[in-house]
Amino acid sequence: MNEHHLAVLVHRQAEKYGDKNALYYRDYDKSQWIPITWNEFSQASKQTANALFELGIKECENIGVFSQNKPECLITDFAAYDNRAVTIPLYATSSPAQVQYIVNDAQVRFLFVGEQFQYDTAFSVFGLCNSLQQLIIFDPKVKKDPRDQSSIYFNEFLEKGKGLKYEKEVEERISRASDDDLANILYTSGTTGEPKGVMLHMSNYIEAFRIHDLRLKKISDADTSLNFLPLTHVFERAWVYYCIHKGVTTYVNLRPADIQTCIKEVRPTLMCSVPRFWEKVYIGVQERIAQEKGIKKTLMLDAIKTGHTYNIDYLRVGKKPPLILELKYRFYEKTVIHLLKKTIGIERGNFFPTAGAAVNDQVCEFVHSVGIDMLVGYGLTESTATVSCEWKTGYKIGSVGIPMPGIEVKIGENDEILLRGKTITKGYYKKTEATAAAFDADGWFHTGDAGCLKGKHLYLKERIKDLFKTSNGKYIVPQAIESQLAIDKYIDQIAIIADKRKFVSALIVPDYRLVEKFAEEHHIKYNNREELLKNKDIDALYQQRIDTLQQKFAHYEQIKRFTLLLTPFSMERNELTNTLKLKRAVILENYKNEIEKMYED
Repeated sequence: MNEHHLAVLVHRQAEKYGDKNALYYRDYDKSQWIPITWNEFSQASKQTANALFELGIKECENIGVFSQNKPECLITDFAAYDNRAVTIPLYATSSPAQVQYIVNDAQVRFLFVGEQFQYDTAFSVFGLCNSLQQLIIFDPKVKKDPRDQSSIYFNEFLEKGKGLKYEKEVEERISRASDDDLANILYTSGTTGEPKGVMLHMSNYIEAFRIHDLRLKKISDADTSLNFLPLTHVFERAWVYYCIHKGVTTYVNLRPADIQTCIKEVRPTLMCSVPRFWEKVYIGVQERIAQEKGIKKTLMLDAIKTGHTYNIDYLRVGKKPPLILELKYRFYEKTVIHLLKKTIGIERGNFFPTAGAAVNDQVCEFVHSVGIDMLVGYGLTESTATVSCEWKTGYKIGSVGIPMPGIEVKIGENDEILLRGKTITKGYYKKTEATAAAFDADGWFHTGDAGCLKGKHLYLKERIKDLFKTSNGKYIVPQAIESQLAIDKYIDQIAIIADKRKFVSALIVPDYRLVEKFAEEHHIKYNNREELLKNKDIDALYQQRIDTLQQKFAHYEQIKRFTLLLTPFSMERNELTNTLKLKRAVILENYKNEIEKMYED
């Protein structure tokens, strides 16, 4: 069997690394990170695999994992692969309706749940899921419903595998495992319609490991990776699996909101993230610079300017910097830039893969100017994550990188990006029509994203379905405007409105803390937040900032009117997907009154 097959990967690494630490998780009661060695990871996976066998898990059966990020998620995954079973991760924030749909669609008998929210959500639809037999609860602090007669805690479940009494049977299953086995069904939350289950086979992951080995040369078992995004998301899932493949130590972050604290505790060399993380870093630094005065401010601005020349104008294109520039940058690297990185928690950084949305050019230039190797990339669930990515040198600002080795990229009609390769899904679970619609006769997968190739580099344009057409016949790319405006510190979220409208408008979720601070500094009186957001001085503040940021756009692309919202867009109101993308149809419906008011003459 292929030594990189997920059924044997952890066990092979345990043979190699033994008592070296493989994973860490944060014990919130003790306020410390607890290590799990490779041997312990392998042993826990074996015990869980034996418990699954006693439970009656069949080969090729679907198992659900509905939890926030925990080591138990990974242990359950690899135990399932030992049994040639399939794991289906559900987003920790999934609604009862989403859980019900996925469990029924995949005919899940056993669903592993994380904390109280996941347990309560799953139990609320238990009777509506005909296949569901039992919930297995990771967190021992979860309080079970008094009516619950079937659920068990993970430590009780593990007792079934104690002593590895089914080791022989599990080993026989491992011996039958092949590259053609289905590994995961990843349900895309989707901005429209019901979820589609993307099938990823073992062969998809094995090929992903191979092509990343060719592209990412400077990653080793000396690296430390902080897990940031949900393991349900293909980007994080494929990345963590790749880290396991490379022997990288992974810190599993339970609570996404704690990332700012965790990154300073862990000080990782690697971390994959979405552009919004770096936008917030950029906004934070700009805010800090604005507060400084005199020599300190001058030094910070000059450090960034020097870094831009050194890293982007010279190193990026393979040119040797002049000695004076080299010495000046080295000075800043040890002082201003080091302090900036240390404040964020990334002074030990190797590189940081970033994907999931467009990266603003200003943010990209800033990050590289201060010597942070952010690798911008592009991928989909259907491509086992990475389609293309940049490297530390040779990158182009605005590009999503060079296609990975072994992945064919072609630009089709309407500039649609088409893909072929061994990391591409074989289709959607139980959806033959959707599968047939996604592939053409020559085997090209249609991504739905528009882009272009300039030389070797791939550039994204827009999501074809998201392209807006105004009533004047002009085409608008909402993501481009949203990405540009999102770098403003006063804007937390933004949704562009333009489709079939005579001009572009925007719904804006302000950073309430900063607006209130501005009001205090400018002696603006108000009784409540609603009154504050309607204040003419606050309106003028936003108008000025929007006008400054949108100068690069054509007149017809510029925001003419906007509304400041009292509450953020949320998953609870179905306005965001689990990966925090805007559900535009829902937003249009939820805010139809506010939108119509902007178009009144």
